[in-house]
Amino acid sequence: MIKEYMTNRLILKTLDESHTKKVIDYYYRNKEFLEAWEPNKPPYFYDIGYQKNILTMEFNEIAARKMLRLWIFKKEDPKKIIGTLSFNNIIGGFLQCCQLGYKLDTTEVNKGYMTEAITKGIEIMFSEYNLHRIEAYIMPQNEPSIQVIHKLNFIKEGLARKYIKINGNWEDHICYSLIKEDL
Repeated sequence: MIKEYMTNRLILKTLDESHTKKVIDYYYRNKEFLEAWEPNKPPYFYDIGYQKNILTMEFNEIAARKMLRLWIFKKEDPKKIIGTLSFNNIIGGFLQCCQLGYKLDTTEVNKGYMTEAITKGIEIMFSEYNLHRIEAYIMPQNEPSIQVIHKLNFIKEGLARKYIKINGNWEDHICYSLIKEDL
């Protein structure tokens, strides 16, 4: 079942494979913009079949409460994806934590959309998923993402050296965290 959440200006939704073309459109529009911050994509990344499989896999992971990916739409244009945020590696038990990732359309940055979307996502993780901790790993040179995290009261914990391979290079990432009690 597709979940849908509202904020002041946004619609945040889980998507199934029936939305594949919208997802591919988002990635195509932002291919160059996202390249600097993400691992290299295989040539088949933009294929309909590949993206259908990803959406199906993520939909199943969401149903199992192992992750939550929310695609971002503006209320004024509810058919066009402008970004996504994901809460991955959801672990219950003694840890009760997850990792946050997010990306926004190049034409929509610096409008407060990502802060608004993540604020709702944090609420969902802490209330519906009963998590205790959310982590975010950000490259030190990604100043816009660091600004978003600071606005949301995440605390810098330290440096994860050579944490993720981006464009063929192992890149350092700063670890930030938000604890439920910090809100």
